[in-house]
Amino acid sequence: MYWLMLFVAIVAEVIATSTLKSTEGFTRLWPSVVVVIAYETAFILLSLCLKKIPVGIVYAVWSGVGVALVTLIAWFVLDQPLDGPALAGLALIVGGVMVINIFSRTVTE
Repeated sequence: MYWLMLFVAIVAEVIATSTLKSTEGFTRLWPSVVVVIAYETAFILLSLCLKKIPVGIVYAVWSGVGVALVTLIAWFVLDQPLDGPALAGLALIVGGVMVINIFSRTVTE
């Protein structure tokens, strides 16, 4: 259940971050509302995850998956190009998160 909450928290954070530019400095109402609600949801769920999953693991998964998803959304939706080094970096981030989750003994269920 905690891993599901973490996944939903990551999705909420990605929605908020991806919408942030369209707020135009929080001068547009509805994009601003989406950003505030999505960040609020993300941080509430993130704090609940910390009841069971160690903070280092939560943060590694949160940041790694979040960075990868935001970058992919920026690439496909916002037409922000990625070059070879950027793609290699994303692969390393995702690989690192996978190593932590598969091999680390600090990950709890």
